[in-house]
Amino acid sequence: MESKESGQESMKGTGRLYIVPTPIGNLEDMTLRGVRILREVDRILAEDTRRTRILCDHYGVTTPLSRFDDNTAAKLMPGVLAELAAGRRIALVSDAGTPGISDPGSPLARAARELGVAVEALPGATSVTTALSGSGLPGERFVFEGFLPRKGGERQRRLRGMVGEERTVVFFESPQRLVATLDDLAALGAGSRVIVVARELTKLHETLHRGTVATLAAGFRQQAVRGEIVVVMAPGTRPPSSPEEAATLLDEALASGMGLKEASRRLAPLTGLSASTLYGMALERRNASMADALGRDDS
Repeated sequence: MESKESGQESMKGTGRLYIVPTPIGNLEDMTLRGVRILREVDRILAEDTRRTRILCDHYGVTTPLSRFDDNTAAKLMPGVLAELAAGRRIALVSDAGTPGISDPGSPLARAARELGVAVEALPGATSVTTALSGSGLPGERFVFEGFLPRKGGERQRRLRGMVGEERTVVFFESPQRLVATLDDLAALGAGSRVIVVARELTKLHETLHRGTVATLAAGFRQQAVRGEIVVVMAPGTRPPSSPEEAATLLDEALASGMGLKEASRRLAPLTGLSASTLYGMALERRNASMADALGRDDS
C-alpha cells in the first residue's frame, strides 16, 4: 500500500511545487515549515522579488528569487513546468498571504498537477480568515467575494447577491471605493446590517471598525480610511426582486443562450424567487415573444 509523503520528506527525488503563504504584515507570522521550505528549494517564484527579498533577508534565506506574476506567468510557465518535470523543487509565494487567494498561483498549481507534478500547499497567513475570526461575526458558514467589479451590471448583481446572502460575507475593497460600496449596499437594503471594516491587519496601525453599513459609511465619509482593507458583513435574508427586475435578469440569461430551467435555477438565489416561479415567468415571456413573432409574420 502506497503511503502519503510527509511534509518533512527529503528534498531529493521528483520535482515538487510548494505553495508557501507569507505574512500579510507582521514578519513574525511566517511558519517554521515555510521558512525551511524556502531555504531548501531550488528556486522561489515571487510576485514581487523586492518584497520577498525583505522576508528572505529577515530569515536568512538565500535561495534564488525569480519574478512570477500576472505579467510574466504566461511567458515563464513552460520553463517552470520543465524544471519541475526534471526534478527541481520550486516554491511559489505572493506579496502577502496565500497564493491563489486573490493572488497569482492557481494556474501554475493547476498546470503542475496536470503534468503529474506533486503540489504541496502549506497552511499559513491569509487576511480572509484573520478578518473573519477577529470580527466576531458568525464564521460557521461564510462566502469570500474577493474584489468587486468597479462598475456595471456585474457589480450590481454581485452586490445584490451579497445583500441577500445567508452566510457571512468577506470581501476586499480599496480605500478609494469603500464609501461608495457601503453606500451601494445601503441602497440595496443592507444599511442596518452589522459590518466590520478591518484595516492593516497584523500591522502597526491595525484597526477594526464595527457598526452598521450606514453608520460606517457616514463615518468614513468624514474621515477617510487608508491602507489594505477587508470587509466582513453579517448574514442577511434574501430580499425578493421586483417582477420587473426578475424579468430583466431572465431576459439577459435567456439571451445568453441559457435554457429555461437553467436560467430559473441560477437566478433563484439571486432574486429571492423560487425556481418554479421564475420558470413560469420565463415560459410566459417566451410564449409571448413567439406569439408576437407569429403576429408579425401574419401581417
